[in-house]
Amino acid sequence: MGEVAYSEGEDAAELGGDLGMEPIEWQSLVLSDWCACDAEGRPAYVTCGLDVPRQNGKNAVIEIYEVFRLAVCGWHILHTAHRVKTAKKAFNRLVRYFTDKEHPELSCLVERIRRTNGEEAIYLTNGGSIKFSARTNGSARGFDDIQLVVFDEAQELTDSQYDAIMYTLAASATGERQIIYTGTPPNEDCPGTVFARTRAAILAGDIPSTEWCSWATDECPRQDATFDDVVDLIYESNPSMGIILSLDFTRTEFAGGSITGFAHERLGWFSPAAMLTRAIPRESWGAALIDAIGDRYRGKKAFGVKFSRDGSTYALSGCKLGQRALKGKAAVELIRVGTTAGGARELAEWLYDRRTTASVVVIDGMSGADALIDRLAEMKPPRGYVVRPQTRDVVAAAVGFVDALNDGTLAHTYDPTLEESARKCVRRKIGSRGGWGFGSPEDATVPPEPLESCSLALWGARTTKRNPRRKQRTL
Repeated sequence: MGEVAYSEGEDAAELGGDLGMEPIEWQSLVLSDWCACDAEGRPAYVTCGLDVPRQNGKNAVIEIYEVFRLAVCGWHILHTAHRVKTAKKAFNRLVRYFTDKEHPELSCLVERIRRTNGEEAIYLTNGGSIKFSARTNGSARGFDDIQLVVFDEAQELTDSQYDAIMYTLAASATGERQIIYTGTPPNEDCPGTVFARTRAAILAGDIPSTEWCSWATDECPRQDATFDDVVDLIYESNPSMGIILSLDFTRTEFAGGSITGFAHERLGWFSPAAMLTRAIPRESWGAALIDAIGDRYRGKKAFGVKFSRDGSTYALSGCKLGQRALKGKAAVELIRVGTTAGGARELAEWLYDRRTTASVVVIDGMSGADALIDRLAEMKPPRGYVVRPQTRDVVAAAVGFVDALNDGTLAHTYDPTLEESARKCVRRKIGSRGGWGFGSPEDATVPPEPLESCSLALWGARTTKRNPRRKQRTL
């Protein structure tokens, strides 16, 4: 991609006006960037982004641009959204322009329209096409010769979904490739990490041939801020305020919610906590929930113990592997979270008593782990029953845990403490080789130990070779 030689933005804006979508000033600015070309006529910006608070008219920009690239340029487009209903709405909005009798110049271009649920598409006689898809890890596989990918609801875009879609651009016969991210700031429940990460990199100037249009405040207003205190921020963050949006209704929004929520939804604030890389995919975690382990899993049993940094608390979890119909699958459960105020003997005795039914107990922690291992050693447990993982093992345990969730081979029971740990923990760097484990967001009280103990139990069950029913020498 070269430098900007010219832009077709005015042509796109004029087309929008002819179709009854006259862009306002900020929308024309975005179109000018998206339509920028280098000296060879290819997109000057291969990656483009737009984040703006809700109801400012983001969808109108997307519609104008997609119609322009379809009808005028004959591009092949893939429009993806997080939800099926959002993709369907985008399809219906675009279809109306190509089926409206008031726009014969568009309707005459239609070759066929596919309305099959989940496979919606528009095909034109000039070779242009647009396909609409809700995102899954394999949603874009099989789409060929795509020139433009539009990531709608991009705040929900995950790395695995990104990987599945991005390679559709590689086969572009014309060499014209472009990616557009559009969305709103992610909240703490969003599973996506790509949007905020890409936005931060582009705004920092770290990625060539890119542009990003952002209307957002950099900081959350103080908690005791009044509406008058934030009026200037409202206008700075909402380019359609007074045109599409009403300041009076915005006052109602402000009065009815929290400052944090208002900053996120109306001021476009990217919360630092929401921009962290969540460790556990929300959808995978929810899909893995079972009522109870019971007798369904009859394979190896393992325990995981993880101590807090100061050694004052610990989390104990168990894991069972499946057999027969459940072979290759596993289930984990948080047994308890306890304190070390009374010493490590009670926990040591509990683990020692289960040496004949469990294959291994994996114990980790900067503080507390040594005391527990010493107590167990005094009881002379069977060889291989007590394992102290190395750094690479902790990394393997975390990565393996997430992989098992994503491929559907891991289940878990419900516990409120484990639930909070899984939904809010983030990835923390381990070692110097890019490894990661589970950790808490800064200044947060979310304990990572329940989740870590589960990952250790799973890793132990899948790596140990010890059979508790076989006679073995003690340590």
